[in-house]
Amino acid sequence: MLFRQLFEAETSTYTYLIADTTTQEAALVDPVIETVERDIKLVRELGLTLKYCLETHVHADHITGTAKLRELTGCAGMVPENAQVDCASDFIKHGDVIKVGGIPIQGIATLGHTDSHMAYLVNGDRVLTGDALLIRGCGRTDFQSGDAGTLYDSVMNNLFTLPDDTLVYPGHDYRGHTVSTIGEEKQWNPRFVGRNREQFIEFMNNLDLPNPKKIMEAVPANENCGAVLNK
Repeated sequence: MLFRQLFEAETSTYTYLIADTTTQEAALVDPVIETVERDIKLVRELGLTLKYCLETHVHADHITGTAKLRELTGCAGMVPENAQVDCASDFIKHGDVIKVGGIPIQGIATLGHTDSHMAYLVNGDRVLTGDALLIRGCGRTDFQSGDAGTLYDSVMNNLFTLPDDTLVYPGHDYRGHTVSTIGEEKQWNPRFVGRNREQFIEFMNNLDLPNPKKIMEAVPANENCGAVLNK
């Protein structure tokens, strides 16, 4: 398996490239519009065929590169079920498994940051957690139908029940971290350690964070697969 972690600096977003080195089929998870040229150049240099673009959720802080990548490659654009994205090629439900060559990618419902969020268990040994679980943090829950109690339940029941040695690859990082493990986050993530469900809800409801800079353009664009109508 080929696995690459790619970074977009303005929004501190990670995009992941997954490929089967035998069949050369590939998927990109959470591509960013500003880095499409970089990503497609890498895909072509490695001789890969882009089969899927997968979204963990409808992003509020950046515009997805899926529309441009679909135009360039004809790949399918996949989003979590119940996401308000009419142009998606298909929707992924909890437990669904799609394959890139022989590599399984399993959807794990991780609602709470938004009301349609999915993590992806790749090859059974690493999980792409989107904004549900960050390294020593988690995504906010104060817009896009977010719900702190639901996020707590998602992390506790659907992520922290994975084996401790499962590698954690988040959707963002703001401190320079690249990878963690489920066991490490269960021990050291300050959002969850030492808080019960009620304490987590109270903490998240009082973060008082400013809105993402691109929220007004990113959400409507991402509901249209990342197509930017005024460009």
